[in-house]
Amino acid sequence: MKNTLEPLEPKADKATVRRHNLSLVLRAVHDEGEATRAGVAARVGLTRAAVSSLVEQLLAGGFLTESGKTFSGLAGRPGTALRVARTGPAGLGVEINVDYVSVCVVDLAGTDRVRLTEHLDNRDVPPGEVLARAARIAARTLVSAAEQELRPAGVRLALPGLVSGGRVRQAPNLGWNRVAAEELFASALRAPGAPPLPVGSDNEANAAALAELWFGGPAAGRDGGEGGGGADGGGHDGTGGGGGERARSFLYVSGEIGVGGAIVVDGELLRGAHGFAGEIGHVPADAAGPECRCGSRGCLEQYAGQAALLRGAGLAQDAGGPGVAELERRAADGDVRALGALERAGRALGLVLSGAVNLLDPDAVVLGGVYRGLMPWLGPAVDAELARRGVSGLWTPGGGRLRGASSSGDAARGAAALVVRDVIADPVGYAERAGGR
Repeated sequence: MKNTLEPLEPKADKATVRRHNLSLVLRAVHDEGEATRAGVAARVGLTRAAVSSLVEQLLAGGFLTESGKTFSGLAGRPGTALRVARTGPAGLGVEINVDYVSVCVVDLAGTDRVRLTEHLDNRDVPPGEVLARAARIAARTLVSAAEQELRPAGVRLALPGLVSGGRVRQAPNLGWNRVAAEELFASALRAPGAPPLPVGSDNEANAAALAELWFGGPAAGRDGGEGGGGADGGGHDGTGGGGGERARSFLYVSGEIGVGGAIVVDGELLRGAHGFAGEIGHVPADAAGPECRCGSRGCLEQYAGQAALLRGAGLAQDAGGPGVAELERRAADGDVRALGALERAGRALGLVLSGAVNLLDPDAVVLGGVYRGLMPWLGPAVDAELARRGVSGLWTPGGGRLRGASSSGDAARGAAALVVRDVIADPVGYAERAGGR
């Protein structure tokens, strides 16, 4: 009989166990925001002596800082407050979209410390040139990061379309096919004589959904300022908020030139068998509808993408961000044509999203990108369609399950945070790589 079992990993030695425990302690402080050694020991199940030894190593490596006294809630004297360091290891995120490039650096706490955004029309521009532009913006961001004593451990690209294995398989709105994005970006970013930064990549909607998960505030649907784990997690009206616990299973839909999507289930991305789950923009809203750049017909983004919204409101479909701002202004003023365009787009969104909601049964649907600012006028039609077509009967208009995305979460920040999470998962590995530079 053939043995089909996976081979077992070798027995962990002391160095491996310590490496794991360093990550465990660092993650505990990161998740708490502030903790004492005693509090960490209680959380991770290690002795106080073991935690103290691990903390000293993390302090020496620049991963943690300590200051002041705080009570852990346990018996005994107050302990020294531990926090993740605001200097040292960091993450660099680069979002490349159809009409802009946004780059940010976050520290170990996930705080957005440096941000540069340039509005550029990347359509029909050779991919190498677009990636070189992004690398030049990233290089300027790295200079600003160095002035704050931040050292990015790597770069994560947030890219539109089908992204897998460091390549963009297809991004119809950019006209990209089989583009080696990681390789091209790394080559453009590399400075003479400087060690290369590791480059990874993901779909932009996936990165934005992770930012929403990690930085979307203490409770999804509740407005609040920056602080602790993030900023507001709510919307702009009854369709955007709902209180309650932060959603850990949700559909994230990003409205830009195209319409991107991501699926989060129990706090983890659902990527699909090949990494392409969530391409809701190319789900048909009408099989006989207009031709899409992907080659199909009647795709959702032909009805609810940025161009369709602007065109339907009587604005130039390629007006970009200023056009969206004008659409929002007209809607607020009660312009009939603008309101009609938003209602039609909302119905199309609700139609397609209802199928996904019936299939996946998420806690919430979160609308990001340009949809966030348009929620007061777009949201009611989406909510009504979801309530009408949801088979569970659990979706009610204004019930809070349809939410606007947080202002503190976007694809660039989510991408940068992925780099930081890699550091937290293996601080020893980061220290070894940094020491070899």
